[in-house]
Amino acid sequence: MLRSRGRAIAMLLTCVLATAGLFLWYRVSSVRSENVAFGVTFSSLHAQELGLDWKETYLATLDDLGVRRLRIPVYWNAVEREQGVRDWSDVEWMLEEAAKRDAHVILAVGRKTPRWPECHVPAWAAELSPEAQNERLLEFLEAEIMRFKEASAVKRWQVENEPLFRFGLCPPPDPEILKREVALVRSLDGRPVMMTDSGELSSWLRVGPLGDVLGISMYRLVWNEDLGSLYWPVAPAFYADRIRALDPFVGDVIVSELQAEPWFHRPVAEVPIDEQLEQMHPEKLIANAEFAAASGASEVYLWGVEWWYWLSRQARPELWETAKRLFE
Repeated sequence: MLRSRGRAIAMLLTCVLATAGLFLWYRVSSVRSENVAFGVTFSSLHAQELGLDWKETYLATLDDLGVRRLRIPVYWNAVEREQGVRDWSDVEWMLEEAAKRDAHVILAVGRKTPRWPECHVPAWAAELSPEAQNERLLEFLEAEIMRFKEASAVKRWQVENEPLFRFGLCPPPDPEILKREVALVRSLDGRPVMMTDSGELSSWLRVGPLGDVLGISMYRLVWNEDLGSLYWPVAPAFYADRIRALDPFVGDVIVSELQAEPWFHRPVAEVPIDEQLEQMHPEKLIANAEFAAASGASEVYLWGVEWWYWLSRQARPELWETAKRLFE
C-alpha cells in the first residue's frame, strides 16, 4: 500500500514538473526581445582582488569593449578610512573618464554597495553603536551627493544595494533609515533615484515604490552552502509578468545585475580556469543576455566585466571578445 502510494505521488510530481516545464518553455518561446541597452557594473575593488590594475581594466572596459553604460559603486571604507578625512579621487577619475566618452553612470551610494562583503563600512565606523553609525552614514551620504552632483556622467543615484534583502556582512535591514537616505538624496539633487532588490527572492514591493527606477538582480545559477550549485528553473516571463504588475508603483524596471560570471564558494581566481568556464562560457553569456532582454527590462547591466578582463590576461579572451558583441 505504501509503495503504491509512493509511486502515485512520484507520478503526480512527474506530471506536475512536466507540465510546468512545458509552460515555461512556452513562455520562453512566446516572449520576444525588444531593444535593450546593455551596460556593466564596474568594481575597482573586485578588479584589485583579481590582481588587476583597476584603472587599466576600467579604460579597457570603456575603450576596448565600448561600454557606455556603467554602474559604479562608491565604497565608504575606501573613501573615508579616517573619520572626516575623505579621498574622492578614484571615483572622480572614473566619472571624468566616463564623461570624456559620453558614458552614462549609475552611481551606487551609501553603506551597502555592490560586491562582497556588501556593506563596506570603515573600521572606525564599525566600532560605533548602530545609532551612531547610521548618523555617520547619513553624513557620508550627504557628502557623496554634494561631491558628485555636478558630475555630468552621473545620470541616476542608486541608494544602497538590495538594502532590505538579507545578504552580506551587514547590519539588520532597517526600512526607516533607508527612507531617511532616500529623502536626503532627493533633497540634495533632482536626478532619478534607483532602488534595487533581489530578482528571485523578493516581492520588489518594499523598495520599488521608494525610487523612480527599480533595478533587479537576475541569476540563473547560484551557490548555497547547504545545497551547492542551484539552477533557477524560471523563464523570462517570470520577470516580465512581475515587471508589468509593478507598473502602477514604479516608473521603470531594469536588470541592474545580470549574472555573467561564475559563482563559487571561494574566490574565483582560486578555481581552475577550465572549471570557471564550465559555469560561464561564451554561449552562456549570450544566452543570459538574451534571457534578460526577453524579460522586458529596458536596461541590463552585466556582472563580471573584471573577471572577463582577468581571463583575457590569462590568455583566455573568449568571454571578453564575446562581450564586445553586446556593446557594438
